[in-house]
Amino acid sequence: MRKTLAAAAVSLALLLSAGTLGANTASASTLSTVVNSVYGTPYKMGATGNGAFDCSGFTKYVFKKMGVTLARQSKAQFKQGTAVAKSQLKAGDLVFFNTLGSGVSHVGIYMGGGMFAHASSSRGVRLDKLSNSYFANRYVGAKRVLSNYTYTTYAVDL
Repeated sequence: MRKTLAAAAVSLALLLSAGTLGANTASASTLSTVVNSVYGTPYKMGATGNGAFDCSGFTKYVFKKMGVTLARQSKAQFKQGTAVAKSQLKAGDLVFFNTLGSGVSHVGIYMGGGMFAHASSSRGVRLDKLSNSYFANRYVGAKRVLSNYTYTTYAVDL
């Protein structure tokens, strides 16, 4: 039941982001499908899949499924792509946080509708609101690593 609700939340967030509520939504995007498939996977520092993820391992895994190579650590991922204003976020943008007080230390994937997917150290892969006070107070910025083509191909629900 929990995984079904999570899948619905991910799909709704992407629909809101893409502005396609009136369109045919029978086919989910690669982005939402991949995130749904690993939702709830536990957190483990240094893990990149096979039953566990850390935050940058999760983003690297998801983007690999969309044909995009990301650096291994969140600080290095923050150096990739093009900066995006918070007001201009699209599904598939990377969102970065300072959770340790020493610069970028956490990364997630914006899913739309004010939600982002990430590997939480306490709860595993999950969705959270960017407006959640914990994340809002630690938000550093966002980067767009998907080209217009890869965004249309992989991040927009069909």
